[in-house]
Amino acid sequence: MAASTANPETDNNPVLASSQLIKQGAEAKIYRGVFMGRPCIAKQRFKKKYRHPTLDAKLTNKRIVQEVRSILRCRKQGITTPTVFFVDQENQCIYMEDIQDSVTVRDFIRRLQKSTSPDDQTALQELADKIGSVLASMHSCDIIHGDLTTSNMLLRQPESSSPLILIDFGLSQISTLHEDKGVDLYVLERAFLSTHPNTEELFERVLKVYGQSYKKSADVLKKLEDVRQRGRKRVMIG
Repeated sequence: MAASTANPETDNNPVLASSQLIKQGAEAKIYRGVFMGRPCIAKQRFKKKYRHPTLDAKLTNKRIVQEVRSILRCRKQGITTPTVFFVDQENQCIYMEDIQDSVTVRDFIRRLQKSTSPDDQTALQELADKIGSVLASMHSCDIIHGDLTTSNMLLRQPESSSPLILIDFGLSQISTLHEDKGVDLYVLERAFLSTHPNTEELFERVLKVYGQSYKKSADVLKKLEDVRQRGRKRVMIG
């Protein structure tokens, strides 16, 4: 495993020090490495230097606990997510399963969109069914993902037989509010249609399956329409 550049945040952590930094976002650094002999993804949240250290540690650890709680709650519901190996609150890091031999739904859709094969078009519809069903299951246990995009959904290969795998619960929360669930769907809709042009019908299929699979979906979909209207007004006002 290639070592990452020397870093005070990893020097006292042998797992991170021997891991490869693969992504750096606004809230965390993502490393790929090995944890107790198993391929892992390590997510280390940044220390916010503008906050008092004690307050920063408290808020960050609360966020980490919520992220892990959401993952475990989803798994209990039967939703496939990475297995959490260990939570290191001292170093503000979560070690979890590296989903190997996988592809993002983003890349999978783009590949199928380039094809004219009827089988590939059927695969797109089956994917929409999977997404709608998984979102219904997630919302039925009151998990709000907070960052639903096709980049945060994975499929193992072969994709046709893979369950949908949800990742990156860093912005997740527990909520029973229809409004929050409607916003969750709106975030996915905006990300979906901007990343995958000409897929309006495909996303409508996602919502149709969601509606059929979640008994409280009528209220959520009504809130989704409210959120859409607010979004249109903001665009018109500028």
